[in-house]
Amino acid sequence: MSLGSQIAWDDTVLPFQLDRSDIRGRVARLDGVLDQVLSQHNYPPQIEALVAEAALLTALIGQTIKLRWKLSLQIRGDGPARLIATDYFAPAEDGAPAWIRAYASFDEDRLDPEAKPFDLIGKGYFAVLIDQGRDMVPYQGITPIAGGSLSACAETYFAQSEQLPTRFSLSFGRAMLPGQGERWRAGGVMLQMMPEASPFAAQGGGSGDKGLLIADDILDGDEAENWHRANTLLDTVEDIELVGPRVQPTDLLVRLFHEETPRVFDPQPVQFGCTCSEDRVRQSLSIYSAKDIGHMTTDEGIVTADCQFCGAHYELDPTTLGFEAEKDPDDDG
Repeated sequence: MSLGSQIAWDDTVLPFQLDRSDIRGRVARLDGVLDQVLSQHNYPPQIEALVAEAALLTALIGQTIKLRWKLSLQIRGDGPARLIATDYFAPAEDGAPAWIRAYASFDEDRLDPEAKPFDLIGKGYFAVLIDQGRDMVPYQGITPIAGGSLSACAETYFAQSEQLPTRFSLSFGRAMLPGQGERWRAGGVMLQMMPEASPFAAQGGGSGDKGLLIADDILDGDEAENWHRANTLLDTVEDIELVGPRVQPTDLLVRLFHEETPRVFDPQPVQFGCTCSEDRVRQSLSIYSAKDIGHMTTDEGIVTADCQFCGAHYELDPTTLGFEAEKDPDDDG
């Protein structure tokens, strides 16, 4: 594989369809975008792993939905990893890159260096939020933390909330390529039954962790056979094939699913991006009174704000903030 081919497939999501099985899917490769997401912060390795997995899931899921603006994942728990938050912003136009950003909130004093990253979340929930923009009602779907990984939580969400059998196979970690320093790479494959299929819903509780639904609970007949066959093929994938960069996504699909008649569509480029701005900070503070703004003012006489996603730092004049602002922010006087 040439360096040019490697660069072409890094930070992309490739949609595909298995015509024989009525299954759609995505192959994602995150290289520079993931390294940028994680370089904004100094996370411990376990938190980095959780953010990497969440960012990869966000890229795969976000590209699947007919999105006009933003898809978000939020993972909240009562453990030391309190919050993992990610956003996927749809491309502004055909051919433009989608944006991804992510961050984590955690209690460093409670971290167990021997614990598995997923176990640091504790009890909580996995939420998918879809915001299609102005004048649209946001959608939110929630499923309990269960299954042993964030990808298992996402599979449960689709089975439980959308009645769509879904499978993720992910790999992520630090890698060092010849002539390059160590950096984060991630790759994954998503499989999902076509939405127009009418799944069979088993009676009673699900057979998954905590009684939640899994794919076997909502499939029968030919659909179940097709699903199991595609998953058996995906079980043969190796981490090095998922992460790359030596194996191209198109070659991977042929290797895995050549008997399922794979068909690929235009790849979607992704990049790190953030929508924070001084105007947005001012807007978020516009609901506060002058007294509230006073409590936020530092000894230096300014109000500061930091973006959790990209690390941008803002310093603002308190007299220009809140609904009782004394001055216009554009007034130099």
